[in-house]
Amino acid sequence: MRHGHRESHRGERIGWLRAAVLGANDGTISVASLVVGVAAAGASQDSLLLTGVAGLVAGAMSMAAGEYVSVQSQADTEAADMAKERNELEAEPERELAELAAIYIGRGLDEPLARQVAEKLTAGDALAAHARDELGITETLRARPVQAAFASAAAFCAGAIIPILTALLAPAARVAEVSSLTSLAALLVFGGLAGYAGGASITKGALRVAFWGAFAMGLTAVVGRLFGAAV
Repeated sequence: MRHGHRESHRGERIGWLRAAVLGANDGTISVASLVVGVAAAGASQDSLLLTGVAGLVAGAMSMAAGEYVSVQSQADTEAADMAKERNELEAEPERELAELAAIYIGRGLDEPLARQVAEKLTAGDALAAHARDELGITETLRARPVQAAFASAAAFCAGAIIPILTALLAPAARVAEVSSLTSLAALLVFGGLAGYAGGASITKGALRVAFWGAFAMGLTAVVGRLFGAAV
């Protein structure tokens, strides 16, 4: 007798992976850019540490709030669609059955088989069938605002701590250079891990993230030197 097995698909990771990658990259890039820019303006090491910690706290809260609001909007839309579908199933079950059968016909089933499948799924859980096949709402991809907010904030902190530790441990005269190199190395790792977790090219993922990180830090350093005022 054959036993079913649970397959793992990379799409199941998309919710937390997106938030984690965005948070870690943003934490490293934004805080490193702040540290590099302020260092280029001639600030003291204490000022650099204060800048980094303030950037970490503000950035983590901003990421959490922004991710929560964004994903909650998606969750609200899903809930409204589900409520509408529930009402339609109660008011016009035959119409909804025909609608479900039409979806399966459009996917290649002949009419009798499509009707049979629709009837079977409707008898089991009509709302789940319509959510999945009509609305495209599945448990794997369903919006989870609290999870996304915590993942973003935690990942931001994990990324931001790297340039902060660098500012703390690096020689005062070389904070900008050491912070840039350390942060770029971290971004290469984050980008590679994101590519691996998502099934994409590790090299392309690493280089893509590092490029934009280097661009952000370089631009901030230029701004710091142009204004040149110690903070």
